[in-house]
Amino acid sequence: MPRRQTILAVVADRDGEVFEHPDLLMVGMNGMESRRPRPSELIPLPEGSRLFTVPDTPPIGFDPRSGRTTTLRRLPRAFGGGPVQAVSAFLTPGFTRTLIPAADYGRKRVQLPLWAYTAVGWCVEEQRFYAAAVRVDRNTQWQPDHFDDRQLDPLVRRLLAEQPDNRLLEQLARCALDYHCFAAKNLFFRRWEAPLPTSPQCNARCLGCISLQEAPECCPASQERISFVPTVEELAGIAVPHLEQAENAIVSFGQGCEGDPILQADRICDAVREMRRRTGRGTINFNSNASDPDAVERLIEAGIDSLRVSMNSVQEAFYNSYHRPCGYRFADVRESLRRARRAGLFTMLNYLVFPGITDREDEVETLIELLEETGIDLIQMRNLSIDPALYWKALGGEGEGMGMAAMLDRVKARIPRVQYGYFNRTRDNFFPQGFESDWPLAP
Repeated sequence: MPRRQTILAVVADRDGEVFEHPDLLMVGMNGMESRRPRPSELIPLPEGSRLFTVPDTPPIGFDPRSGRTTTLRRLPRAFGGGPVQAVSAFLTPGFTRTLIPAADYGRKRVQLPLWAYTAVGWCVEEQRFYAAAVRVDRNTQWQPDHFDDRQLDPLVRRLLAEQPDNRLLEQLARCALDYHCFAAKNLFFRRWEAPLPTSPQCNARCLGCISLQEAPECCPASQERISFVPTVEELAGIAVPHLEQAENAIVSFGQGCEGDPILQADRICDAVREMRRRTGRGTINFNSNASDPDAVERLIEAGIDSLRVSMNSVQEAFYNSYHRPCGYRFADVRESLRRARRAGLFTMLNYLVFPGITDREDEVETLIELLEETGIDLIQMRNLSIDPALYWKALGGEGEGMGMAAMLDRVKARIPRVQYGYFNRTRDNFFPQGFESDWPLAP
């Protein structure tokens, strides 16, 4: 973003109507430290992104007259002078946030739902919104305009009629129609990446779990977890036609509507072998916490093509504070990554990022060490969906990081072979041409 542009703070009234503030400039937060965005941290709000309020939470802006940040208690008189709320963006997939919305979270009255909160402002010269974000993936298959429910409904009914006894297909029909899961919709559109939820149980109690919230410290789960373990035939009956027929076909274990599939590794191994007996086409991916290195080895032998391991942090204390593992250790996850490397498997880090944690000096250096040790091929820079104040408190956060854009630059400079992204990939696109120097991506 050129430095000459003026990015105003964005605020909302009690009813959620959004205004650009006439006197205050945009501010974001790295952790709980508020500051003005750097030019490298801002891009035009990506198409498909959405704005929403941070309920009853006063916004923070920068007053150029005093040279200080200020917390806004009321709207400007020109906008009625009433109560004011902070505004957040929810980014379209493929973009990683660099700052969270600047707000007085200590005055927040409600626990925020599981969304990824991103700072947003208004560019005076261009008359459009800007977001605190960088682009990390060129894949546009997940743009909302690809998913027309008017076309989806008859496809769902047709597949259900073809496999009336497949419980997993019924689960995915609900995910597609009720929860608007793009991956589930892909299954019925017969294209791209489709999900294979398998495990009702999990061996972690993630603070921001979207399918099960047992304790009151967070908020209601946004969807219900699968309640059964599919049979091999139920899994293969869905996966094989997709692998054989879909464009850029991927099937993935480990979805938002299940626990962790590592707990059903034996069933999944049988299913993967059956899929590969019927077809050699397409990519079979396994998303997991990778808490069982022996199970990971069995899955590799069965024929999975890629492994994506979820972590909010590469430091054990932060990892444990968020994932709250049950019956496994952080060392087990690292060992799984080492074994995947020895087997030559394409491995990805599903990095649940948060400005102020992910870009800490110690976190970045530990990440570089992990990349060197395990040979992770791709980092998916996924925005962690959680109440910022809740997460910061749970991890005992303090201070300010180097900045997300600076973090990405440093890691890439130290390890040029590592790739950034947001989505899983097909086998023929694991290592696209020129990936070593493919950073930064144009917004």
